[in-house]
Amino acid sequence: MKLDFRALYRESIVPKNLSSHAYSNPHQVPKILKICINCGISHASSKTANQPKELDSVLRELSLIAGLKPKTVATKKSVAGFNIRDGMIVGATVTLRGARMYSFLEKLIHLDLPRVRDFKGIDAHGDGAGNYSFGITDQLVFPEISYESVDRRRGFDISIVTSASTAEEGCALLRSFGMPFVT
Repeated sequence: MKLDFRALYRESIVPKNLSSHAYSNPHQVPKILKICINCGISHASSKTANQPKELDSVLRELSLIAGLKPKTVATKKSVAGFNIRDGMIVGATVTLRGARMYSFLEKLIHLDLPRVRDFKGIDAHGDGAGNYSFGITDQLVFPEISYESVDRRRGFDISIVTSASTAEEGCALLRSFGMPFVT
């Protein structure tokens, strides 16, 4: 019987890390805190009327992928060089925690990442503090998105935030879940 990732963490990863590392307490073992999925609207500053249609499409796709309603991201100040005005919506984001986070991570590792064309793995360096961010260039790797409903190809940024203090601890944590890193 296959365990879900939350039970896998509690029953397998924590005891293994307690014995192999110098942790004296199970609460010192690194854990995944949250997963953020972001999508920017690249044509937000265009003067055409299809920006609301593109925003609706991004919100719909993010809600299908994450299972939560996404939050829109607006600019905080105007930038004349980019034709961006204060308060203009330029993207959407979803933050996953708890059971939805573990469910999404399991689906990402076992179903979505293997569908990426020419996928060789994720860079194991991260940000140096145990967090990992990577991009997916096409939303069609997610089985929730149907090919007929896609108006244009767009990518997503996925950030996995851990409580690890070093890149090695974060990499070991995600590797124990089965994250495919470049070796």
